[in-house]
Amino acid sequence: MDVDRERKRLEAMAIDGGDRSKSAKLIELLRRFLSIQKIRAETYAKLRRGFSEYMIGKAELAYQQLCGEITVEFNDCSKQVIEMEALFAHSDLGRGDLSSLLKSIQAQEKQKLYLIQLLKKAGRPSERLVNHDNCNFNNLNGHECSHVNEVTEEVGTEDAEADAEYTNALNEAIRGVQESVTIINDHLEEVRYEIEALELE
Repeated sequence: MDVDRERKRLEAMAIDGGDRSKSAKLIELLRRFLSIQKIRAETYAKLRRGFSEYMIGKAELAYQQLCGEITVEFNDCSKQVIEMEALFAHSDLGRGDLSSLLKSIQAQEKQKLYLIQLLKKAGRPSERLVNHDNCNFNNLNGHECSHVNEVTEEVGTEDAEADAEYTNALNEAIRGVQESVTIINDHLEEVRYEIEALELE
């Protein structure tokens, strides 16, 4: 994705006031916004694939590198949309309603990404990896795990309660992601209707 080229194109659109009508500029900006949303969807798909591969192979370094690349891609998309928000609000186009619509989508995208990151970082308490940093290592006896305890009914109950809390939090986060996706899709439908209306002018 060549962000500089796209930024220059957006600036040129803002300056180019003589040749094209206001409707044509709005349509072009809205279509560009939809293409940015498509890039976001592709980036989410790449994140999903990368996370699945990480869970199978536990390639921590590759997954961290992917997360870094995805963060850059999401930031680039956000910067472009913020520039579009400003163009819509600009007096030349005078469409504060479209600027507000894009701001609302941005807020939902931010919420969705935050919840997805939480879901990917969290793990069922009973399945979390054990860290051996505080264990004792003795050349004669080998390894003494400081975190290995006798499993009692009380410990089992605590683990079950922690897993239940995790499951509830997980379900709530999933509902939050689904709600954000629904709101984003509704707003994208509004953008498509706006394009159709502008094309009829």
